Amino acid sequence: MENQEIKSYNFSNIKFSDLEEIVDIKVLYNDSKFNEWFETPYNLDETEILFFENLIQKNKTRVPFYMEENLKAKFIIPILNLVDFVFEPVSDWYDTTLSGTLNGVEFKGFTDFMVASGTENPKKPYFFIQEFKPSTPDKDPRIQLLGELLVAIEKNKTTIIRGGYIIGRNWYFVIVEKIGENQFQYFVSKQFDSLDLEDLKQIYVILQAVKYKYCKD
Repeated sequence: MENQEIKSYNFSNIKFSDLEEIVDIKVLYNDSKFNEWFETPYNLDETEILFFENLIQKNKTRVPFYMEENLKAKFIIPILNLVDFVFEPVSDWYDTTLSGTLNGVEFKGFTDFMVASGTENPKKPYFFIQEFKPSTPDKDPRIQLLGELLVAIEKNKTTIIRGGYIIGRNWYFVIVEKIGENQFQYFVSKQFDSLDLEDLKQIYVILQAVKYKYCKD
């Protein structure tokens, strides 16, 4: 009997229907699921607030027209650098590879942004961000993010992981939970408008909570 070829997917072209064929996954709507994460205490100082005011002022008329790399370089990366996900033994990684197996199916591809342990090469992933340019994308960043999070849960041998996805000015955060053998549920937060100062401040606090609460074994 000939060996069957192992099925494989790239994160960049995965569809939700593909994920549904591989695992039992469903979305649930429960804003309180984010309370522990989003309500983590953090006091912004005046320097941070001024940074966000200037960032919005410089980019508010440009963000709708930025292509993906400009959006990342001019608006998203400055926010992530201010959070500073580089601390022993954790680093942040852009456009790095991720691969793994989910219910016997291989996944691989490049992640837009990943926080993981390791200094020369990423080891254990903790958090992901997937982003796209402002116009309605041909590919859904939510689905790509889900694929990455599901693979990370299996790699980490854990039951929960967090991430976020960005479309232009709008940020959404995601929690994925493993509830049984090849059974998962996920939650999507409300939308945060990064060109609104209060929303941007909250995005920053949420990212700081990731750094201090969830980037650990």
